Amino acid sequence: MTLGEALAAARQKIDRLDARLLLEYATGCSHADLLARPETPVIAPAHAQFAEWVERRAAGEPLAYLVGEAEFRGRVFQVTPDVLIPRPETEVLIDLTVDRLKTQKTARVVDLGTGSGIVAISLALECPQVQVFAVDLSPRALAVARNNAGRLGARVDFREGDWLAPLADERFDLIVSNPPYVADGDPHLSRDGLPFEPQMALSDLEKGGNGLACIRRIVAAAPAFLNPGGWLLFEHGYDQGEASRNLLTGAGFKGAFTHPDLAGTDRVSGGQL
Repeated sequence: MTLGEALAAARQKIDRLDARLLLEYATGCSHADLLARPETPVIAPAHAQFAEWVERRAAGEPLAYLVGEAEFRGRVFQVTPDVLIPRPETEVLIDLTVDRLKTQKTARVVDLGTGSGIVAISLALECPQVQVFAVDLSPRALAVARNNAGRLGARVDFREGDWLAPLADERFDLIVSNPPYVADGDPHLSRDGLPFEPQMALSDLEKGGNGLACIRRIVAAAPAFLNPGGWLLFEHGYDQGEASRNLLTGAGFKGAFTHPDLAGTDRVSGGQL
């Protein structure tokens, strides 16, 4: 079978762009190769891999898990089914954090629920004067994050444990988090590839909960781990802005705010101690 034939067959089952990208990953060819030399034969092992990926993609498995990587802020991160796939909305969280760090000569920052490490690693690379820590409950997620940090040359101190528990007696200038926040029973959990992603990273798994359980824990615990004037910033769901501000104010944070993503949807809330 040739490149052109393989691509045409796959496009009967999956999206055109997905088919092209999977073929490029399976064969090592480029987009230019597909256009200029579609008659190039595909060797048997590459075709077998491509055919398997096409079937899995047709069944809804995310492209990033098939090829094992995803781009975020211009960097390529390893991803596995042990971590969430990076989403562009999280860039808002990083941008707001960088804004508060760029004028500081030194600072200590911790990323709670780091997953693949996209937040902690981005901060370490974009604010090299900052000491960055990252926590996750999942040892498998931490293995992915450590690998990403090593590949990208980011200095991050990784800790295993439940939210702030591994950081007893330590203080930070900023706490940042993209915690689980999808409400129990939300129909989105059964669509758009989400069944393939780690559910404990998407939802707090509280039966009948509104998705705020993890946010409540982080907001309540954060003041004991922040230096005076320290910040807490976290990502949340589209309808959780008001509740997040109320939690922040109740925990003693000043100037609680909510910032939208590029689509105008409430996405990040925060406050200063």
